Amino acid sequence: MSQTTYELKAETRERVGKGSSRELRRNGLIPAVIYGDKQAPLSIALSTKDVTMKIHAGGFMTTVAVIDVNGEKIRVLPKDYQLDPVRDFTMHVDFLRVTKDSRVSVQVPVHFENEEKSPGLKQGGVLNIVRHDVEMSVSADNIPEFLSVDLTGLKVGDSIHISDVKLPAGATPVIADRDFTIATIAAPAGGVKEEEEAEAEGEAEA
Repeated sequence: MSQTTYELKAETRERVGKGSSRELRRNGLIPAVIYGDKQAPLSIALSTKDVTMKIHAGGFMTTVAVIDVNGEKIRVLPKDYQLDPVRDFTMHVDFLRVTKDSRVSVQVPVHFENEEKSPGLKQGGVLNIVRHDVEMSVSADNIPEFLSVDLTGLKVGDSIHISDVKLPAGATPVIADRDFTIATIAAPAGGVKEEEEAEAEGEAEA
């Protein structure tokens, strides 16, 4: 479980809009909004450098942060951020207020383990990942860093469903109406075709 938090300094924004946002970015700041917890949205500005470092460090969307807004410390979880499609710098961030009792929906990454213990992969099969992450409903104070999928013993044609994954205590999939697929062990490229050709040759000889 991710218990680590970090703190970011921020200042309130009196003006909003495209012109104000462009001016902030020229001054090394990112416009952002804090919303939720039945309170009015709060427009703030953050250091571009500090936010970019946290995004690139990984786990940005699954780690609770403390934002110091002019001395008021607000616990938040990043919910969305926008990147410039050309220059790849952060343009805007949305934060959700959270408390110790908050439940949140987060995209939790899926990690695959013991590939070397999968007969299907050792025989040349391919791990076909259907979901690289799974949306989970969790406590804000107990967000899993990742879900672990054990590939031990899996053969070509086997599938891994969410029911096969050991979920952290208190974590439930947002999709609850079906046992959705996480990954499959697919046949090697050309494997099916070669088998069909072999069968056709056998039939011709017969």
